[in-house]
Amino acid sequence: MISPCLDLNEKGHLTISGCDTVELAKQYGTPLYVMSEDQVRQACRSYVSSFQRFYGGHGKPIYASKAFSCKEIYRIVLSEGLDVEVVSGGELYTALQAGVPGERIHFQGNNKSIKELALAIENGVGDIVADHLEELDLIQAAAKERGVVAPVSLRITPGIDAHTHQFIRTGQIDSKFGIDLQSGAAMEAVKHALSLENVKLTGLHCHIGSQILEKEPFVHAAQVMLDLYHQVKVETGAALDHLNLGGGFGIHYKEEDQAIPYEAYMEAVSAAVHQKCGELGLALPRIFIEPGRSIVGEAGITLYTVGYVKDIPGVRTYVDIDGGMFENPRYALYQSDYTCLIANKASQPADFVATIAGKCCESGDLIQEHTKIQTPQAGDILAVLSTGAYNYSMASNYNRNPRPACVMVREGTSRVIIKGETYEDLVRNDL
Repeated sequence: MISPCLDLNEKGHLTISGCDTVELAKQYGTPLYVMSEDQVRQACRSYVSSFQRFYGGHGKPIYASKAFSCKEIYRIVLSEGLDVEVVSGGELYTALQAGVPGERIHFQGNNKSIKELALAIENGVGDIVADHLEELDLIQAAAKERGVVAPVSLRITPGIDAHTHQFIRTGQIDSKFGIDLQSGAAMEAVKHALSLENVKLTGLHCHIGSQILEKEPFVHAAQVMLDLYHQVKVETGAALDHLNLGGGFGIHYKEEDQAIPYEAYMEAVSAAVHQKCGELGLALPRIFIEPGRSIVGEAGITLYTVGYVKDIPGVRTYVDIDGGMFENPRYALYQSDYTCLIANKASQPADFVATIAGKCCESGDLIQEHTKIQTPQAGDILAVLSTGAYNYSMASNYNRNPRPACVMVREGTSRVIIKGETYEDLVRNDL
């Protein structure tokens, strides 16, 4: 199995954290998101212990909640010692409602509204990550109006092109995110931030992309950003507090994915950070990273009920499910790989070549094409693995389909953490 929380039971059924997925489907219905709390907590602890080992606790991991945002996931990661990153007013509001203290929230985003910035400042958000020069003026005005000084860091585009899909690369020069380093705009933004009375520049930030399966891009980003960190000190005399190196660590979607253990990323980057600081004569900044997918991705699966099996001789066989792009749009967006299997036949050979088709009125509503699963029939439970990240968070009501419930499982027990939507929910805001 591609995730430690998955196994087979004596019936040959797929289990997650000791729960029979066939029984979960029967109890809660399908489609159904299922998340392993055991796996989430283990991933959090791996990152926390890595900071103790490689940085002496001088920094911390921050959960990038765009991967999966709800009250319960915020409570869990907070209890494991992580801070929280949000990228919208809605994520910020959810985190606050879950009891996350403002000072443990880091607010990202490339076009924050005045309303969102006001919400952050009024709730004492500990780090507003400014994405462009003009945003600093908006933060200054909002903070001045409220008589406070807002802690701010700057998101820098370091010019590093991570080897991943073009839609999830963010560190190269041509990016909608961040302030360009190579043109000199980054240093201009630093000096502007330092000139503002109601802004306190506390650190620098970068993020080079997602689902990265190599260590070298992260090492290079750390080196480039430390050069800038040092330059800030030399040119302005400002003593910054932290350097946030972002996230993007890859996970297993397929058995063949060469996902690197998180500790290996941490060790390689740490070695580069310590070496670079030594070369520059720079005191070690507090180091932040922002894992999201790598905390929740492999912890989640999605369960469906198989409907029709449609064979087109010499072309392909479609296996229809009761979900689709409305609750997992990633294959339709960028052909994301997934491992699929028949949960009630998981111990049988996966030798049936199928295209998994959703129920939306779109030819492109597919979950996987030409993938091997166990021989399917109507009523079987299909499981799609590694759906804990960017599935619920990207779900929609396309074709007026209700978004599914999410169930959290732990040590053989289950509980609902997000209620499934009803048809009444779909019309609640209609006039």
